[in-house]
Amino acid sequence: MSDGAAPVKLFEKKERIFPKRVWGRFRKLKWAAMVALLGIYYLAPFLRWDRGPHAPDQAILIDMPARRAYFFFIEIWPQEVYYLTGILILAAVALFFATSLFGRVWCGYACPQTVWTDLFVWVERIVQGDRVKRMRLAKAPWGFEKTWKLALTHSLWLVIGMLTGGTWVFYFNDAPTLLENIIHLDVPMGVLGWILALTFSTYLMAGFAREQVCMYMCPYSRFQSAMFDRDTLIIGYDEKRGEPRGKYKKGDSWDDRGHCIDCTACVQVCPMGIDIRDGLQMECIACGLCIDACDGIMDKLELPRGLIRYDTNHNQEARDSGMKERSHLLRLRTSYYAAIIALVGAVMLYGLIHRSPVELHVLHDRNPLFVKLSDGRIRNGYDVKILNKTHEDKTYQLVIEGLNGAEIRIQGAGSLDAAALPVFADRVGHFRVFVTADKPKDIRADAHFRLEEVGGPNADRYDGVFMSGKE
Repeated sequence: MSDGAAPVKLFEKKERIFPKRVWGRFRKLKWAAMVALLGIYYLAPFLRWDRGPHAPDQAILIDMPARRAYFFFIEIWPQEVYYLTGILILAAVALFFATSLFGRVWCGYACPQTVWTDLFVWVERIVQGDRVKRMRLAKAPWGFEKTWKLALTHSLWLVIGMLTGGTWVFYFNDAPTLLENIIHLDVPMGVLGWILALTFSTYLMAGFAREQVCMYMCPYSRFQSAMFDRDTLIIGYDEKRGEPRGKYKKGDSWDDRGHCIDCTACVQVCPMGIDIRDGLQMECIACGLCIDACDGIMDKLELPRGLIRYDTNHNQEARDSGMKERSHLLRLRTSYYAAIIALVGAVMLYGLIHRSPVELHVLHDRNPLFVKLSDGRIRNGYDVKILNKTHEDKTYQLVIEGLNGAEIRIQGAGSLDAAALPVFADRVGHFRVFVTADKPKDIRADAHFRLEEVGGPNADRYDGVFMSGKE
């Protein structure tokens, strides 16, 4: 390249998408989903749930200082992280299940990126006008109208982002208390940092990145085709009915031509900026807005709806060949997913139903493993933790079985003995325990620790070891 020559552009600049407003059954469904999901998100932290005097009354709360997670009647301790694993497995398989049945309906209706982008686009449309006006405003030189409209748009976006970030931290704090602190500008720096970070991320992702998040950042669009088959419900263009396409004037004959009049209404309303007539594409989020746009055009032309529609490849081929269509709901792939969801759900439900309100954990000393006393008896040391998962103070009795002449002593507990170990409500009792017993025959003997609630039905058991030396 010679000096002074313009640099070679290898990539075209990404054009901004201005989706046009459309109204129809799928747009109504998207509005209903957005209102419901945003309502749940913004209002859920303020729901109350009475757990007793020693527990928080917020229905949904992740209490980081206390290391607890509360979801209505469910309380998850750090030791029960397997419940979180089960929830993640259920969420992933449920997503696969829905995708195999209905395509990318999650992306089109329930994904947070879609929900907040829809809200931001609605605000943009209210302030700046519909598609043509927004395009004209974007290309116009800076002036009073452009300045105040963009300033108002971005200000409203920031307000929504701040509400989003503020609501998120409510799930990790008592919502009414934190809201009062925010109103009085008495917010901890850690909380304020999270609010600002989430405000900026919402403003950036829903205001600017938009479809680029789905196209370049989200991995789901890359591997979702692996969950598709010929019976997956996807959005498609009826090429047999629509082609050959061409412009149409009122009174023209429909002979030797398709029903698609190449109006590009389906392209103008697409939030991803794709042309569904080119076939299923990675960028398609199955929102159905192109169906609403096309059905509206078909109504004006007095033609049947469904030129663009939700359909399966198998049924479209069967319809074209005059064969019988079949249901896309019951098939081998969806049966596998349903079976996994049922199995994991049943295991989690069983665990919750039979969840013990008390847990006993015993850790044997590593150094020394044992101490031989002057009378020939053997002493072992243990760290004992008692998890009181109830919301009432409890007293427990610790008993050891399987050793001859076993005695339990609690170190540094004063008058406290193994028959009355107090543990506060919703807390972990930590005790240093020494067990003295006659020398067993084997170097390693079984020691069974049994914990019983004094005056109550709750109990737990831990199978440990008692170490001794050789003769």
